[in-house]
Amino acid sequence: MAFHLPSLFFSPKRALDVGMLREMKRKRKNIHPPEIFDGTLQPIVAAHDLVKRFDSFVAVDGIDVEIFQGESFGFLGPNGAGKTSTMRMISCMSPASGGSLRVLGRDPAVAGAQIRSRLGLVPQEDTLELELTVLDNMLIYGRYFDLPKKEILERTTRLLDFAQLSDRRDEKVDHLSGGMKRRLTIARALISEPDLLILDEPTTGLDPQARHLLWDRLYRLKAEGVTLIITTHYMDEAEQLCDRLVVMDHGKIVATGAPRDLIVEHSTREVLELRFGIDGHLPHVGGLQDLAERIEVLPDRLLLYVDDGDDALSMIHRRGLVPESALVRRSTLEDVFLHLTGRTLVD
Repeated sequence: MAFHLPSLFFSPKRALDVGMLREMKRKRKNIHPPEIFDGTLQPIVAAHDLVKRFDSFVAVDGIDVEIFQGESFGFLGPNGAGKTSTMRMISCMSPASGGSLRVLGRDPAVAGAQIRSRLGLVPQEDTLELELTVLDNMLIYGRYFDLPKKEILERTTRLLDFAQLSDRRDEKVDHLSGGMKRRLTIARALISEPDLLILDEPTTGLDPQARHLLWDRLYRLKAEGVTLIITTHYMDEAEQLCDRLVVMDHGKIVATGAPRDLIVEHSTREVLELRFGIDGHLPHVGGLQDLAERIEVLPDRLLLYVDDGDDALSMIHRRGLVPESALVRRSTLEDVFLHLTGRTLVD
């Protein structure tokens, strides 16, 4: 499969990575072909009217989701939105309370073990054995899938090269940086050559360099054909990695689509940020209402959602208003997220 990545994600090891990915892809083709019934490609995950209850509390309230092979699919939402409960049901770690769910063409209620054998899980918190070496962590995890040691060693060599950890093979995990541990966790999750890789907050706590390197690894997995399901609180990460996503709030899906499409549907082309100083921002709203489709009043600034920020700023100046600072930027997925779910902090 030919693929093209932004220059930001290229590295001197790219040619070697591509060769490794092609080898992984060749092997995977002979293991788990796409689910096809009546000549139609079926979704890898299909949830209809899916519900999860904890006593009287409804964590997931009748959602519909379909995820297809080779997609990178995101779940976004504030704390308590139902993301984790949904992921646990898809991962066959928690039973559904209602509705229907099929993962890899099977019902988790009756085929949980078979489904889990074809999943790769990357939890939010690393669960590595810190006192063991990188190699030993891979060996132990591979044995969970009843893989022979020779096969585990062959896959480990490829995966550590893919994760750029080959030179750390015999080093204790405790000595690795946070970014290295996350890459090792992903490499470990791939030891069974899963059809579906589920990642919960994969880059939380990482510095920008480590985040971008991890993005590079995930891009390559997607290019190789692995289906990804990602939860993240980083909106730029969702824009970069997700083909499609859903935004959840209070257990329901409030929006679904490609990141760019959601921005077009729920926001304007640009946002004009204004700061008026210690006199406050609320008194200025009345004189600006006709210039924007929507205005948000924040403690430190006004956000004007407009099609042309520079034009709006020129009109503001012509009206004799002089903000202390002004910034014109494009609308982002974060604007959409906050508009749909609100700015109130949820614990």
